[in-house]
Amino acid sequence: MSNHIESVLIEDRVFNPKKNNIKDNNFFIKDLDVYKSLCLESENDYKSFWKKYALDFLIWHKLFTNVLDESEAPHYKWFTDGEMNVSFNCLDVNLTNGNKHKTAIIFESDDGKVEKISYIELFTRVCKFANGLKKLGYCSGDRCIIYMPMSIEVVVAMQACARLGIIISVVFGGFSSKSLHERIVDIGASLVITADSQKRGGKYIPLKVAVDDAIEMGGCESIKNIIVYKRSDKCVSWDIDRDLWMSDVEDTQSEYCEPTFVNSEHPLFILYTSGSTGKPKGVQHSSAGYLLWSKMSMNWTFNASDSDVFWCTADIGWITGHTYISYAPLALGMTQVIFEGIPTYPDSGRFWKMISDHKVTVFYTAPTAIRSLIKSSSSDQEVHPKNFDLSSLRIIGSVGEAINPETWLWYYKNVGREKCSVVDTWWQTETGGHMITPIPGVTPLKPGSCTLPLPGISASVVDETGEDVLPGKGGFLVIKRPWPGMIRNIWNDSERFKSSYFPEELRGYYLAGDGAQKDNDNYFWILGRIDDVLNVSGHRLGTMEIESALVSHELVSEAAVVGRPDITTGEAVVAFVVLKDKQPEGEEAIKIAKQLRDWVAKEIGPIAKPKDIRFGDNLPKTRSGKIMRRLLRLTANGEQITQDISTVENIHVLKSLSTVL
Repeated sequence: MSNHIESVLIEDRVFNPKKNNIKDNNFFIKDLDVYKSLCLESENDYKSFWKKYALDFLIWHKLFTNVLDESEAPHYKWFTDGEMNVSFNCLDVNLTNGNKHKTAIIFESDDGKVEKISYIELFTRVCKFANGLKKLGYCSGDRCIIYMPMSIEVVVAMQACARLGIIISVVFGGFSSKSLHERIVDIGASLVITADSQKRGGKYIPLKVAVDDAIEMGGCESIKNIIVYKRSDKCVSWDIDRDLWMSDVEDTQSEYCEPTFVNSEHPLFILYTSGSTGKPKGVQHSSAGYLLWSKMSMNWTFNASDSDVFWCTADIGWITGHTYISYAPLALGMTQVIFEGIPTYPDSGRFWKMISDHKVTVFYTAPTAIRSLIKSSSSDQEVHPKNFDLSSLRIIGSVGEAINPETWLWYYKNVGREKCSVVDTWWQTETGGHMITPIPGVTPLKPGSCTLPLPGISASVVDETGEDVLPGKGGFLVIKRPWPGMIRNIWNDSERFKSSYFPEELRGYYLAGDGAQKDNDNYFWILGRIDDVLNVSGHRLGTMEIESALVSHELVSEAAVVGRPDITTGEAVVAFVVLKDKQPEGEEAIKIAKQLRDWVAKEIGPIAKPKDIRFGDNLPKTRSGKIMRRLLRLTANGEQITQDISTVENIHVLKSLSTVL
């Protein structure tokens, strides 16, 4: 049996980049020759490469002399004797570079109300809140849980903590009190910042009650205060000795707060990976290295310009909302949109209307959101993007998982109008920022490929011994050399950090956990999580390729593929399919299932034909739009779902996926 992951889906369409929508900035990579020279520079003199950018991109309180300390590898340390402050680099710098009165954030609430805040106004609010926290006794090294809705206030909270050196852990507002409790206990938090509620799809969802429930579970004696942002007029329980309104903490405080300058390696935040089981896995990121890579990747991937209106649709509870909402856009002095609601409320034209209303120039969203909007627009032409003015767009991006070729093409044609570069970004919570991505106006695009690594990133595809595999062969995606934005540790679990990400059998390379292959142009293609690789009759197949084949069929809107044990083939392919039209029944369902099996056989080969096909109106997803494949695996195996499902927005859809064809 081969140890390689077999890559069998052929995609040979190439779209050459359009340069007429790219704007100059001081650090943008302007053509492929510059890209290649930067890659060569980083390979030839790695430390000098990173030193140059650390000096160019960050403002230092105490300049570093040591670029990289490898003495305790894989606990790599960057700029170890330097000191800086993240909030200073995000806010103070914009008061003296011409951005003082520039709009920093355009906030649109669930009900469509718009609030704007300038850089000086944001700076003032952050300073006042930081002074309020300082008055309560919080200081550098304390740990804080942030459990808030998308808002200006959540950015204020994150930046205020960074200003004081308080280590934060942002918990997604869809997580349950149990998940919240686990994170409070794991980091030993002394402070929680939350809201009375959040509003999504026209409904208020309580948050403070989940915090109270978490505290009551016990083991949270470290908590001294709960600070509450008043989002609604809903009544909440109140402990007068512990609970405080956010507005009261800010009120009467000075409009300037001296930043606390911290060591480069001081933890900025701990972010727990989504979908983990068992003990929570807290990914720990540093201050200087993380912010450096945030700014560099933002600049290169999005061609960041002073005149841009940038919109990342991610939630603040995930790494995308950290890097490309709370830190990098502010550090680059950009104007950005922050959205409280969901893409389908009050209808599925919400994203396109907001792009038109706010003249968004760079749009960054998830493939799952795009696929759901494809389905909506196919059944309701009024919400199709063609009916909205999207002429302001110059770059569109995707994040969260690999985007299949047909979804890429729809996005490129209908949203980008065939003039926007599509940046299909591969990266992870652990990497801190983009790792493999097209550079707009520079990299030739292949639908479904995240293309080439950014300069300084030594990415490769290897077998189980760490040897590079040949083009066209699947294997493990690894990063061979450290980079400043990388994970520093798993909080309180160094051994798990080493075994999970730097296994000895892979020569100490960083193991991403994704299967991938490179083509003859050295473009990377993500094949799915290693855990999702199916072993069918001795063939190791990546689920992403089978999903891509299914979605390329004219009838299919979305598809998710998992495996289940099979006595004959070892594993059987199980496909959960959402059609563009209504869910089929009876003979029609049998007929369409046969069409799809034949289609997969034609596109990939008979070995990849789904043994089971299940049709549904939707797929189970988190509120951030990720498909919950672990729930689909349990469903495919006929197992009971006993895990925490509080993050699933539409758990009821599993019932519609029960019929096997």
